[in-house]
Amino acid sequence: MSGGRFSLCQGLPTGSMLGSLSLLWLVAVTTSLVSKAQILTPQDYEEDDEDDEAVTRPSLAVTCDYDCCRHLQVSCKELQKVGPAACMCPGLSREDQQPDPPRLGEVQIVAEEGCVVVHWCAPFSPVNHYWLLFWESNGAPQRSGPLNATVRRAELKGLKPGGVYVLCVVAANDAGESHVPEADVEGPENWASSSFGPCRKLIMPPRPVILVHAAVGVGTALVLLSCAALVWHFCLREQCSCPRRQGQGKAQASEAL
Repeated sequence: MSGGRFSLCQGLPTGSMLGSLSLLWLVAVTTSLVSKAQILTPQDYEEDDEDDEAVTRPSLAVTCDYDCCRHLQVSCKELQKVGPAACMCPGLSREDQQPDPPRLGEVQIVAEEGCVVVHWCAPFSPVNHYWLLFWESNGAPQRSGPLNATVRRAELKGLKPGGVYVLCVVAANDAGESHVPEADVEGPENWASSSFGPCRKLIMPPRPVILVHAAVGVGTALVLLSCAALVWHFCLREQCSCPRRQGQGKAQASEAL
């Protein structure tokens, strides 16, 4: 009887001790987890939202600052390399294909110097260089020197005043040259006046100096003709008045007799 009581009294303190140890272990583990946990502030939530938006929001691609008609315009690929951000280029034909014809733009005629200033736009094709092709009426075609691929304006000199020319812009790459309409197949009056093709018909006006000389010559001729007409008029008048005077003199002589 007394032994059972002793065993019961000894058992009670032992169970309570184990419960206290378990409680202390649970408190220690909870404390360590809380100390390791990161306290999030409202700023942290805003940063997380911005990061999520940056990941989920697609970047809008912009077109490169490329103008096919701009003089000294570098290629669009070069703009992609040096640009601060990625940009898109217009589609080009393959490098192993002949380039499309350029589009001839404004042609400024300088009659005083007998030259023209030609503007054109690049085709949507890889181009290594350009040149100008021109001929007079039925004459043989003449070619200018090669022009850099960035060039969109050139000056053509030595054109005759009053001459009729056909002017074309030709693009070239490693695969060949752009197509030029044949003058003997289609007359220049049918295709060269188009503002969307590579060629155009030009009529050089006379130089202003020639016009001045012509005007002076015409004026001088008119003055000489006027003077000749006046002299001829006075001569005829004198010739007509002489017979009358002679007739009057004879009449007076007969009356005196």
